[in-house]
Amino acid sequence: MRVSDPEDTPPAPYAGLTPDCVLDALESAGLRSDGRLLALNSYENRVYQIGVEDGPPVVAKFYRPGRWSEAAILEEHAFVRQLAEREIPVVAPLPLAAGQTLHTFEAFCFAVYPRQSGRAPELQDRNTLEWMGRFIGRIHAVGALQPFAARPLLDIASFGIEPRDYLLAHGFIPAELRAAWESTVTQALHGVQRCYERAGNVRSVRLHGDCHLGNVLWADDGPHFVDFDDSRMGPAVQDLWMLLSGEAPDMAQQLSHILGGYEDFCAFDTRELNLIEALRTLRLIHYSAWLARRWGDPAFPAAFPWFNTPRYWQDRILELREQVALMDEPPLAPALA
Repeated sequence: MRVSDPEDTPPAPYAGLTPDCVLDALESAGLRSDGRLLALNSYENRVYQIGVEDGPPVVAKFYRPGRWSEAAILEEHAFVRQLAEREIPVVAPLPLAAGQTLHTFEAFCFAVYPRQSGRAPELQDRNTLEWMGRFIGRIHAVGALQPFAARPLLDIASFGIEPRDYLLAHGFIPAELRAAWESTVTQALHGVQRCYERAGNVRSVRLHGDCHLGNVLWADDGPHFVDFDDSRMGPAVQDLWMLLSGEAPDMAQQLSHILGGYEDFCAFDTRELNLIEALRTLRLIHYSAWLARRWGDPAFPAAFPWFNTPRYWQDRILELREQVALMDEPPLAPALA
């Protein structure tokens, strides 16, 4: 099975990011480390907790080279700063050297954040769900004030068609499964299109974009939203559906509680409920292509050894067939009180 041609595989993007480079980068931004360095769990970027002399530890994020333009990163920072200025609990980058939040050192762009402790939220609790809904509603109320200019739109083209074409063009699908996978993805994208047609012309706002449990830290004073790296324009429901889990009645109840808090601050267009399974389908396709694009990064084969095996693609075909059926069912609706 052809995985990719050697010339298609870029050099390891973080080969030059040694511990000394990380500490020197921090010092270039005006902070002197005490030498303590802890790598945190992150694959797309590289993230470190670093001890600082005469102060609490900080978290430094080194952006994957070539993924975002500086303009796009600065738009993310500006959005998070807007949220923080309105006392929405987000973790914003620190303005350091010359008041800047984005710094460069050698081949890397990086930002420095205050360390935020917390645990995953308990999403089976009604009060927690309502609390989450209120803050996401506040995020979207600010997100609707102006659009991104340098960041993309979450749509069928960027999260479905382009990832499909990439996987087919770069030989990741085993020959014996290629026809079945391509046919199933085509059916799935048709289903996504029908969902978007049922929803109609819904509004796009600036989103968190990747609002799953790993990006929400729960402390005594409630949720803190971290890592806006995937922030983009899209429908509001993108930041809500990943908080739902379980069988349909469970998700309906959870959705009811989330929207109960959300609509205290931001109106929700119920037509967007038609997009929940469509967005889930797009995420599945996009995720496979994300793994494929990153396969030249040594961290990925080590962390995802099951990727790009025949079993992996067989499971994806079955998963997408289930999504095709779900997208033809009536959309999820909040449970009645």
